[in-house]
Amino acid sequence: MTIITLTTDFGLKDGNTAVMKGVILGISPQARLIDLSHLVGPQDVRQAAWILGRAAPYFPDGTIHLAVVDPGVGTERRPMAARLGSHLFVGPDNGLMTRLLERAERLRQPTAFVHLDRREWWLPEVSDVFHGRDVFAPVAAHLANGVSLEQVGSPVADPVRLLLPRPEIIPQGVRGIVEHIDHFGNVRTNITRQDLGEGPPAVVRVAGATIDGLARTFGERPAGELIALFGSYGDLILAVVNGDAEARLGARVGDEVEVLTGKRAKDPG
Repeated sequence: MTIITLTTDFGLKDGNTAVMKGVILGISPQARLIDLSHLVGPQDVRQAAWILGRAAPYFPDGTIHLAVVDPGVGTERRPMAARLGSHLFVGPDNGLMTRLLERAERLRQPTAFVHLDRREWWLPEVSDVFHGRDVFAPVAAHLANGVSLEQVGSPVADPVRLLLPRPEIIPQGVRGIVEHIDHFGNVRTNITRQDLGEGPPAVVRVAGATIDGLARTFGERPAGELIALFGSYGDLILAVVNGDAEARLGARVGDEVEVLTGKRAKDPG
């Protein structure tokens, strides 16, 4: 039984994800379907890449990750499938797999990419605007049935990559950005423990607010307090205890975040 995960910006109202699942199960009835998220912001490829990069590594070897956030559907953008380490990816070639690809490269895992240009693995009739149903879902199902990556498309060597901002060292500490706003309104940054080195955060600045020090957990501070802490993935998070940091700060993805470490805050030189 092969696992196929699904990530889309389709929402839950219109049944489009259910249609894709129907196509998959019609071709590969033994497939096990797991939803990662269908509440990605409309056309928000970066957010989908963040969710995939965070969740996919926890799945077993051989998992197929089907991702359809596809503002370029029907244009010249390539439909793609890829091998990234021990997992497979199916979706548009628009940067969705960037974080998974970077992880595979960091771990020195094998990678391979194909342009899905062999129509025998698609549905017989293909819409210009629903490749999730007509191209990506059937290809994922055939892969689950044991069809090889090499059979479903022609090799390519230049997959599209998102340009992901990296934290930068500044004289007083580290500067990064807001990378994601989660379900609770927590403001998640691209700054990690590793970026801060040995210096403990003394001050965090974002959206005009200043936070002194670092909390260890959400529950150790009183309700309503604005705090900074490291999340379960090692990323720096700004949160309001039992509240909504996004609403409090008015923060948006891409906003600048500065972290001043204790040592550097006293001695900028």
